[in-house]
Amino acid sequence: MGFLEKLKSFDIPTCLRVCAGTDGSVTFLLEIMTKHPTAVVTECQHIIPADEHMADIFGVDVGADINERVVTLTAGDVPYVHARSLSAIEKMPEGVRCDMMKADIPIGRILRDHDIETRRDFENIEILEESPLFGANKLLSRSYRIVHHNGVLMCINEKFPVDDRWCL
Repeated sequence: MGFLEKLKSFDIPTCLRVCAGTDGSVTFLLEIMTKHPTAVVTECQHIIPADEHMADIFGVDVGADINERVVTLTAGDVPYVHARSLSAIEKMPEGVRCDMMKADIPIGRILRDHDIETRRDFENIEILEESPLFGANKLLSRSYRIVHHNGVLMCINEKFPVDDRWCL
């Protein structure tokens, strides 16, 4: 079953379905839905060496610098998304690289501010039970790649709590 078919089969609130199904900025959608600015709370960010799998995905050498960033997106002090991103430092345009290292700027906003044309290639989406997140026992997890000039710029996994916070 493909990404869209899986998403349509889930019994989840419509606003969550829209955020999980967008091929654009979740940050932008959260601001529209909640009427609050979306804040990025960075849990950690550091440079790790690319392993063979990462090197293959990004088209870099094993050991190349990979930026790993883990954040929570909040709107109106409510947490909505837990996200982990990996990005190859050498593949990022200079301005994007600088803003990514500043940590608390959403990826969608960084790409938009630098007029970077990208596409999102969805990899997987699933419902995970008994994986607590922000007080919810059920969550939706989606993984995708952000592609720029036919190369992978970033790999992202987002987790959304499945509960009534999405009944906006």
